[in-house]
Amino acid sequence: MTGVWVLLAVLAVATVLGFLLRGRDGRVRASKPAAALPAQVRDLIDPSSPVTLVQLSTTFCAPCRHTRVILSDLASRTDGVRHRELDLTDLPEVAASLKVLRTPTTVAYAPDGAELLRVGGVPKRDVLVEALRPHLA
Repeated sequence: MTGVWVLLAVLAVATVLGFLLRGRDGRVRASKPAAALPAQVRDLIDPSSPVTLVQLSTTFCAPCRHTRVILSDLASRTDGVRHRELDLTDLPEVAASLKVLRTPTTVAYAPDGAELLRVGGVPKRDVLVEALRPHLA
């Protein structure tokens, strides 16, 4: 009988953790000042665009494909937004310097390289558009 209670407790904890992690997915976070921007990222920023969305991905990341579709579509429909992608598979030092713990991670950069916001996981289109609106005026 003790085994059943242990099993139920483990399932309950796993369910709660799953809901917590799912709630964080796609949430837009305000940026924190970062140290020097890696050259690989700096080269992707479009100086003529108010916002460059840099998608940080890895080769075998399934949600990265979905994020690519969302961000490409958003950039094509929104004036002043560019979408670029950086594969971090062979660039662990870049991931460490940007403090990226999961892929996909989307970082919005201003033309001067300042980080505007960050989204972990697949971004929610409407939430991202609303968060970008002040930077596009």
